[in-house]
Amino acid sequence: MSVHHHDDDAVPGENQLERLLRLAVAEAAYRPAFFRELLDSTVYILGDSEQLQQEGEVILNAETPVNIQHWEKQDGSSVVPFFSSLETLQKAVEVEQPFIAMPARVLFEITQGADLFLNPKAEYGKEFFPDEIAMLLATGGVVKPVERDIDKETQILLGQPEEYPAAMVEALTTLFSQRKPVRRAFLALMHDRAVDEKPNLLIGLEVDGEQAEIEALISEAGSVASETALNDDPVDFCLVAEKEAGVSHYMLTHTQPFYQRRWGSWLRNIIPSVNKIQ
Repeated sequence: MSVHHHDDDAVPGENQLERLLRLAVAEAAYRPAFFRELLDSTVYILGDSEQLQQEGEVILNAETPVNIQHWEKQDGSSVVPFFSSLETLQKAVEVEQPFIAMPARVLFEITQGADLFLNPKAEYGKEFFPDEIAMLLATGGVVKPVERDIDKETQILLGQPEEYPAAMVEALTTLFSQRKPVRRAFLALMHDRAVDEKPNLLIGLEVDGEQAEIEALISEAGSVASETALNDDPVDFCLVAEKEAGVSHYMLTHTQPFYQRRWGSWLRNIIPSVNKIQ
């Protein structure tokens, strides 16, 4: 898969969710950030609720009875349209219709089992299938990493891939530059003969941060890697640390990191610019 560089600047009138959707359509590296933003967003649906006829503010939750409008796709199946902003909704309908604003999480919970479509008729949109939504609600992402322990006695062969996974490395570099815990990232080819017939890629991460943050990061990196790997090859992740034997030692002493955190970009954000007095 070739990686297209899209202009990262916001388009006038687009909110953060729309910006990330636009970037995520072209580059897998932006998809975890898009899913995170989506789960924290308020979205708009076509529909109404008897409770909304009451005076005053109504708090919607998964138990609120809501009549949600479905649209028919070209193949005859039904899909629930939802929108990232009121402007996007208004552009998609020809006549005035009732709409409800609700948290995306609530929408996902009350429509479980249905196909949903974010921003149909807009330049950038995404369809969500029921299993994807269930995974999003459960894990905050759409690919679940599987953990496995490597036995101390296992003989693992380590080397470098013949064909360099450039698109995957570029996508992971983009992801890691958005996520502070990663200090450095390394690439190797690992063959655990007890488990796999053929070798698979191994990404070693040198990280600092809270356990939950690191687990979320590995989950995000896994979904980016699986979408950008050559020939859908499996990709494993491990944490590497100085003074550890085995995989860590190999990566830290025999390979160059493909990603290294740049302190400079952090410092620019922290140090206020000093205006010189003329």
